[in-house]
Amino acid sequence: MIKKLLFICTIFGITHATKAQSQIPNKAEDISPLLIGERIPNANLLDVEGHEIQLKDIIKVKPTVLVFYRGGWCPYCNTQLSSLAESENEIIELGYQIVAISPDHYENLKSTMEADKVTYNLYADPEAILIQDMGIGFKTPSMAKMYIANKTKMDATDILPVPTVMILNTFGDILFEYINPNYKVRLSSELLLASLKVLKAE
Repeated sequence: MIKKLLFICTIFGITHATKAQSQIPNKAEDISPLLIGERIPNANLLDVEGHEIQLKDIIKVKPTVLVFYRGGWCPYCNTQLSSLAESENEIIELGYQIVAISPDHYENLKSTMEADKVTYNLYADPEAILIQDMGIGFKTPSMAKMYIANKTKMDATDILPVPTVMILNTFGDILFEYINPNYKVRLSSELLLASLKVLKAE
C-alpha cells in the first residue's frame, strides 16, 4: 500500500528511458525521468557564491527533499519555494534537508532566496547537465527563452526542467517523486509532509 501511494505521485503519461538521455525532448510531456528505486547521478553544482560542489556531498549529509525548479523568474516556482520555506522546520524535524536546483545563473540564487524568504540551499545546474541526466529536461521554446533572458538579464539556457520533487536517502536512491509536465501544478506541502512521515515510519 505504501509503495502504491508513493508511485501514484508520479504523473502518468511520462515514460522511463532505460538508456542515457541522447536526445532532449521538445515538450515537457515527452520527458523520460528516473523512477522510484533508481539512484540519481552525481553532478557538479554551483552555490550562491559560484563555488563548485558535488551533489553527492550534499545529499550524503542527511535524507533529502530534492526540488528541481525552472528559475527565480517563474512565479509558480517562487510560490513553491516559499511554501517549502514555511514547512522547512517540520521537514527538518522529520530528519530531512531541502535542496533546490535550477538552471538559473548562480548570481540569481541570492535574490531568489531573499524574495522567497528561503533559508535552505539553492544551487545552479550549469548548462542543465544534471537536469538532462535526470531525464526531466526539455527544450525551451524560443519565445520562452527570450522571456527568461529578459527577466534574468542573462543568457538563458536552452533546457528547462519539468518541476520535480523527489525524496532521497543519503545514497541518492529515489524513494518518492512528483513530476508534473503542467508547471502550474505543484506538489502541496501537505502531501509532501505526509509522504515524509510515511517513509520515516517504514
